[in-house]
Amino acid sequence: MARPVQEINAGSMADIAFLLLIFFLVTTTMDVDTGIVRKLPPPIDPTVKPPEIKERNVFVVLINAYDQLLVEGQLGNIYSLREKTKEFVKNPYNKSNLSESKEVVIEGLGPVNVSDGVVSLQNDRGTSYEMYIKVQNELASAFNELRDELAKDKFGTSYSKLIDNKDEAKLKAIKDAIPMQISEAEPKDIGGGK
Repeated sequence: MARPVQEINAGSMADIAFLLLIFFLVTTTMDVDTGIVRKLPPPIDPTVKPPEIKERNVFVVLINAYDQLLVEGQLGNIYSLREKTKEFVKNPYNKSNLSESKEVVIEGLGPVNVSDGVVSLQNDRGTSYEMYIKVQNELASAFNELRDELAKDKFGTSYSKLIDNKDEAKLKAIKDAIPMQISEAEPKDIGGGK
């Protein structure tokens, strides 16, 4: 005579599955969206005419749909963009093809040469978000490195330490001496579309 097969008590299985679900929800990390922290400028007053900007004071960076860079009309790459931007803004040898500067007296710094240079970033509608972020990062890093150099020269500390210490007067002086002037145009079809 064959023995009857005993049933397995499955009453606690639902509890175990629920605990496992909670465990995996709590311990799993989710991908975080990448983005750029920027403070948007105030709306433009339509009655005020924008100031004229000399061509030499505009550093043009184009990104096409194939994620290729055109820097000042020449094929460029992401690895040299930061140094070219710093050279354009700083213009240490007063070259005629780089930005002009004017001497301004800034509280806490004294007389400082402030660049009139503006970086104009234009991208194609087909530009990848990853390349756009990389270019933005390099441009912002160029300005931050210039600010860091000035902070070390004038205050003996890095720009990031001034931020950490929340030294508002010194931060304002450094930002006034090296304003982050990045202009972005509406995406368009630059060429080389996908």
